[in-house]
Amino acid sequence: MSPTQAEKTRLAPLKTPSDLPTNAITDISAALTPLLADVFALYLKTKNFHWHMSGPHFRDYHLLLDEQAEQIFAMTDDIAERARKIGGTTLRSIGQIARQQRIADNDADFVTPEDMLSELREDNAQLVSLLREVHDLCDEHNDVASASLIENWIDEAERRTWFLFETTRGQK
Repeated sequence: MSPTQAEKTRLAPLKTPSDLPTNAITDISAALTPLLADVFALYLKTKNFHWHMSGPHFRDYHLLLDEQAEQIFAMTDDIAERARKIGGTTLRSIGQIARQQRIADNDADFVTPEDMLSELREDNAQLVSLLREVHDLCDEHNDVASASLIENWIDEAERRTWFLFETTRGQK
């Protein structure tokens, strides 16, 4: 008994229709996947520091990092769905995140508030750089929708970097 068309469709590999050429889909989704891993890594690090914040500025820093973590997490679904919308695939596991992330974890038992904020400032600046690289790739392939999303994320990451810079200015 041969499978019905519905069964064939259900069992077929993921293949979302797109007017982007195959090489564009391959290149862009290959760039979005590690970007998504980086965003998850930055989100978890921001929450880690939010949870482990201490000191005289606890409330202000705790709230700042919570706000920033929410903004970072909001990017995750958009990045993954963008890869799928164009016909690619995306992350499937925590292990894949660990293998592809470029933003380093911080598993230290204690990090000073100043070091937390400085490290997150550097990480957000690194994310801006990574976002610009993916934006350039999207421009090369005329993927204006991905480029447009990335422009907003660059602005958000630059704002986080600025806030973290100003918060740590004059310390140490």
